[in-house]
Amino acid sequence: MLLFALSAGPAAQAGASAQKTRTAAAKFRALLFTEGGNAWHSAALPAGIKMVQELAAANDFEVVQSDDSSVFNDANLATYNVLIMLQNYGMVWDNDAQRQALEKFVDSGKGVVAIHNAVDMEIDSQYPYWDNLVNGGSHMPGHAANGQQAQVTVADRVHPSTKKLPEQWTHTEEWYNFAPNPRGKVHVLMTVNEKTYNPGQYAMGVDHPISWCRQAGAKGEARVWATALGHNAAAYSDANFREHVRGGIMWAGGAEQGDCGGTVESKFQKVPLDTNVTKPKNLDITPDGRVFFTEKAGTVKLIHDHNGQYETHIAAKLNVYSGGEDGLNGIAFDPGFTTNKWVYLFYAPAGTEEINRVSRFKVNGDTIDLATEQKIIDVPNYRTTDEPGHTGGALVFGPGGNLYIGTGDDVNPGGESGGYAPIDERTGRWRFDAQRTAANTNSLSGKILRVKPKADGPGYDIPPGNMFPPGTDKTHPAIYAMGFRNPYRFAVDPVTGWISVGEYAPDASASNPSRGPAGIVEWNLVKGPGNYGWPYCIGNNVPYNDYDFATKQSGAKFDCSAPVNNSPNNTGLTTLPAAKPANLWYGGGTTDFPEMGASGGLAPMSGPFYHYDAANPSERKFPEYYDKAVFFFEWSRNYIKEFRLGSTGTLLQVDPFVAKPGPQAPHDMKFGPDGAMYLLEWGSGWADSQSGGGIYRIEYVAGNRSPVAKATATPDSGKAPLTVAFSSAGSSDPEGSAITYAWDFDGNGTTDSTAANPSHTYDTNGTPSARLTVKDPEGKTGSITVQITVGNTRPTVKITSPPMGGHAAIGDLMSYAVTVTDPEDGTIDCSKVKVTFASGHGESPGKWHAHDIGSASGCTGSVTLSDFHQGDLGVDGFFSMEATYVDSGGLNGSTFANVRWKHQQAEFFDSSQGIKTVNQQGAEGGKRIGGISDGDWIAFDDRNMTGLDSVSFRVSSPSDSGGSVELRADSPTGPLIASTPVPSTGGWDTYVSLPAVKVTDPGGTHKLYAVFKSPGADPFDLDSFTFNGKGVASGSGTGLPAGTYTITAQHSGKNVTTEGASTADNAKIVQMGSTSDPIQRWQAVPLAGGGYQLKNAGSGKCLDVPNGSTTNETQLVQWTCHGATAPDLKNQRFTVNPTIEAGVYTITPSFNGLCVDVKWVSQADGFPVIQYTCVNSAPNQKFRFTKVG
Repeated sequence: MLLFALSAGPAAQAGASAQKTRTAAAKFRALLFTEGGNAWHSAALPAGIKMVQELAAANDFEVVQSDDSSVFNDANLATYNVLIMLQNYGMVWDNDAQRQALEKFVDSGKGVVAIHNAVDMEIDSQYPYWDNLVNGGSHMPGHAANGQQAQVTVADRVHPSTKKLPEQWTHTEEWYNFAPNPRGKVHVLMTVNEKTYNPGQYAMGVDHPISWCRQAGAKGEARVWATALGHNAAAYSDANFREHVRGGIMWAGGAEQGDCGGTVESKFQKVPLDTNVTKPKNLDITPDGRVFFTEKAGTVKLIHDHNGQYETHIAAKLNVYSGGEDGLNGIAFDPGFTTNKWVYLFYAPAGTEEINRVSRFKVNGDTIDLATEQKIIDVPNYRTTDEPGHTGGALVFGPGGNLYIGTGDDVNPGGESGGYAPIDERTGRWRFDAQRTAANTNSLSGKILRVKPKADGPGYDIPPGNMFPPGTDKTHPAIYAMGFRNPYRFAVDPVTGWISVGEYAPDASASNPSRGPAGIVEWNLVKGPGNYGWPYCIGNNVPYNDYDFATKQSGAKFDCSAPVNNSPNNTGLTTLPAAKPANLWYGGGTTDFPEMGASGGLAPMSGPFYHYDAANPSERKFPEYYDKAVFFFEWSRNYIKEFRLGSTGTLLQVDPFVAKPGPQAPHDMKFGPDGAMYLLEWGSGWADSQSGGGIYRIEYVAGNRSPVAKATATPDSGKAPLTVAFSSAGSSDPEGSAITYAWDFDGNGTTDSTAANPSHTYDTNGTPSARLTVKDPEGKTGSITVQITVGNTRPTVKITSPPMGGHAAIGDLMSYAVTVTDPEDGTIDCSKVKVTFASGHGESPGKWHAHDIGSASGCTGSVTLSDFHQGDLGVDGFFSMEATYVDSGGLNGSTFANVRWKHQQAEFFDSSQGIKTVNQQGAEGGKRIGGISDGDWIAFDDRNMTGLDSVSFRVSSPSDSGGSVELRADSPTGPLIASTPVPSTGGWDTYVSLPAVKVTDPGGTHKLYAVFKSPGADPFDLDSFTFNGKGVASGSGTGLPAGTYTITAQHSGKNVTTEGASTADNAKIVQMGSTSDPIQRWQAVPLAGGGYQLKNAGSGKCLDVPNGSTTNETQLVQWTCHGATAPDLKNQRFTVNPTIEAGVYTITPSFNGLCVDVKWVSQADGFPVIQYTCVNSAPNQKFRFTKVG
C-alpha cells in the first residue's frame, strides 16, 4: 500500500514538508532532499519528486521527501540507506553539524544520488567536500544553452543505471560542462557528443562525461551516483531518463550491484615484470600464466611469477637476420598449447635467403626446443639493398584455430615517392613499387594472411572464407585481407573473428594535388575478406594520383571503387576489389577524429578485444565495464584508448584509458588468462641504445594497490671482487604510504639488506640476480630483479667521430670512428664492431625513432648521409648511427650518435617556454613559431657546433620592433653562440632569410636554446634557421661543390635555361629539352655568408628574383651579376638544399624562402620557371645538378 503522509519517528523532525512513500517490503530507505530548488527548475522539481515516488512504488523501496535541512542529523540519517539530492542549489546545509552529519553518513558506507543541479551546487569555495564527493573535484564552469538535443552514448553497458538503455540515444537538455574532466576520478557511465550540439564557451571537447559513479567515504564503501541530466520537466517522463535514474538509485541503495571503478585511475596498478629488455618486439601468455616475449636480435624470454617474485629466463636464441625491421618478431601459442606445447614464431632466418618465416616449436618446460621446428609458411622479404623497413610480424590465433599473419608491403618508403604512393614502375625499381606487393593478389606481402596449421606436420591448410578460393588464377589462397602498407599490430576477436588493425601511413607531411594526400594512419575493423586500398587509396578512401616516375608526370586520381593494378611488377589480377575505407583515421591534417590527438607522430597499434569472464577467480581481471571493448595504443603519442563498438561493429566512442603511469612507446599488448593486461613497452631510443622499455602487467584492483619496485645497479658487471651500489630510486606506494625494502643480492631467497640504497661486494664469478622487494603497511609487495655479471666487464663503446648532435647536409660524405675498450678482451677485433645507419625522425618533443638503412663492420669508415624523407620540411628528419660490440663473454656494449641537418625547422623543438606553434601555408613545412614575448625560448637537445661558421634565421615580422634572436648553450642565459637583430620583413606572412651571422663554438655537445629578445610582445615569428659551414661532414660543407652544372627539372627531365637562348638582362627563365648550348649550364658560385649565385655559362648573367619580389608565381629572370657589397645581391642569393636522392636539390631564394618551381608542373618546352610556396616533395620543385665543368 502506498502512503503519502507526514513521516513518523525521526523523519518527523524534518518538519511539515516531509512526505513518505512506503512499500510493504521495502528493499531500502531513501531520503529525497529537495531544498534549494530555484526558479530555473520550478517545473522540473515537482516532476522529479513525482518520478522518484513512482520509481519507489514500482521498485519496492521507501522514499521520504524533505526540503528541511534539519533532517541532516546523525540519528535521522542512520535510518536511511541512500540520500537523493534533487535540483539542489547553493549551501543547503545550515551549519557545520549538518555538514558533519552528511560526512558521517557517507563514511558509514551509505549511498548518495545527485541529479542535475545537485551535481554542482556552486558551493565549491564554501564547501569543497561536496564537489570532491560527487564529481571527484570537478566543477561546472558553465553550461550550454538549454533546449538543445544531443546524442548520448552509453559507456558502461552493464551498470544498473545504463544497461537497459540504447547504445546511443538523443536527449534534450541544458548540457553541463565540467572542469577538469572528471574521468580518472569517477567512473564514467555516459558521455555526450559535442558534435551534435553547441556546447558553448566551456566546451569539453571529444571526451564529455555526463553521468558517473564512484566509491567514496573513509573506507571507500559509499556508493555515489551522479547524472547531469534532468533540467527540464519533460525529462522526468522520458523512459530512458527514468530508467537511468532508477538504476542509479537502486545501485546507490545497494539493491542492485555494479562496479564503479573502470575509469578511475586509482583502481589500476602497473606492475613491472621485467625492465631489463633489449629491443622487445612481441609477447604472448601461456594458459598457466607464463609471459613469453621476443627480442629483435633473436632471443625468446619468459617471465615466471613465483608468488609475486618475478624471474626472467632465456627460452631460446634463434639465429636471425636483424636488418631493418627484420629479426625475431611475432609469437603466439597454439590454442591447444596445454596438450600440444606448440609455440609459433615469426622470424627472419640468418643466411642469404630473403624471407621471413613462420615456424612452430615445442616448449619443454621453460625451454623452446629449436630442433622440433616445423615450418608453416615463408614470406618473401628482400634485404640489405634499399632495406624496406615494412615487415609486419604479428601472429594471432582466431576462431577455429586459424592463424592470422600480418605482413608489411616490403617496399622502401624513401626514394622518389616523396612520402606519397610508392608506385615506381621503372625497370630495376621494383623495390619501390607497392603494386608488386600490397596491391598484388598473388603476393603474400602487405596482407593479413589466414591459414590453418596442419595438425600432424609442417605446412598449412586453407580455411574456407579467405579472399580467393584455392585454384583462383593469379591469386594466393592464404590472403584474407590485402592492400596494407604495414599492419604492424592487429588483434582477432576470439568470438566474432573480427580483426582490429592498426595501419601505418606514408611519410608525406602535406597533401599535394599532383600526388595525393599527406600521411594518414588508419584503424580498420576487418569483418571479412577485403581490399583496404594501399597504395591507391588511404584513410576515408582518399585517392593518390597515378604518377609516372620516368616522365615525372602526374596522372589522374585512382578510382577507389575499381582500382586497377597494371604495374609490370604485378603478378596478380589486374582488376582489384573495391577499396574499403578505414573505420577511423588521423594525421595528415585531418580533423575527423579529434579524440586521437592533433599533434605528435603517427604509429597506430591495435590492441586486443577484451571479454569479461565472471567465472574467472582472478582478482586482477578487468571489470565487466570493458567487456567487448577494443584497445588501441599509440607508439609515438604514448597513449592507450578504449574503442567502443556497436553490436554490428560501428565505432560508437573513443575514450582514453586511465591507468597510470601512462605507457612509454607501447609496442604490444595482450590479455592474460588472469584477465589482466600485459603490456610490452619499447621505451626510448633506437636499436641497441633503446632504454626504458619493459614488460608490465596492468591490474584492476578493488582495494589497496601493491607498491612498485624499481632498482638499478652500478656497475652491473666487472671483475671479482665487484662492489655494486644498488639504488631503489623511483620505488613507491600508489597510496603514498611508507614502504620497507628487502634486498636479496644472490637470489637465494634470504634478505641481505633492508637499506633503501645498499652496496654489496661479489667475490665469486657468476651471474647472480639481485632482487628488491618493497612492502606497504598492508603487507602487499612488489619486486624487481637486476642481473649482475661478475667476472666479465661490459665493453665500453664510444663514437669519437662524429660528435653527438653534429651538423651536416643530406648527401654529404661523413667519416666516422669508433673506439671499444674491454678489460677481458684486451685488443679489440674491429671486424666485430657493428655500425648501423638509420634515417630518424622526431615523433613529439623529446621523442624520436629511426629506420635502419644499412650497416657496416669496422672501427672506421665513411657513409653518405641520407634521409628517408628527402629533406621534407614537414618532418623532423636526421641521420643516426649506432655502434655495438659483443665481447667474448656475451656482454653487449653500444652507443649512438645523431647527425642533425644544418637546416632546422623551429617548430621541431624539444622543449619551450612561452611560445606557440602557428600553422601557416607559407611557412616551411606549414608551421612556424609565434606568440613570442621577451625571454621566451625554444630548445633543441644534443647539438654540437663543430665545423659551423655562421647561421641564418628565416623570420617574418610586420614591424621593426627592436627584437633579436640569440643562440645559447645549456640555458637561456648560457654561453652565447650567435645573435642577430630581426627587422621588419613587411608582414607576418612575408618571410626573409636574414644575413648570416658568426657562430661561436662553445665546444662539445649542448642543449641549444634559441632565446627571443624584445621590448614588447609579438615582435616576430621564427620559421627556421640554417647553419653554414662544413659541419661534421668530410665532404663539401654545403652539399653542392662549386662548379658548373646542368640544372634539370625532375618532373619533366628538361633543363633550366633562358627563353630563346637569350643572353640579355631580364631574359625569362624557362625549361627546355636538353642541348649542348652553354646557355643551359650554370656555375654555382658560393657566397660569403652562405648560399650561391647561379651564373649562366652562356650569358655570364645570374639567376635573379626581379625587384626582390616575395610574391608567388613571380617569373625568374637573368640579370647582370651583383658584387659582394651590392644591396641587390640578396635577389641573386639562393640556398641549394639537398634531398635524399643524390644530386637532386631544391632551390630557394634565401631572402624569401619560396621555392624555385616549374609553373603548373608542366612538361612542355618553354614553360616558365617561377618562385612559389614550397610544397613538400613537389617534383616540379626538385632539380638535378649534373656537373659538366
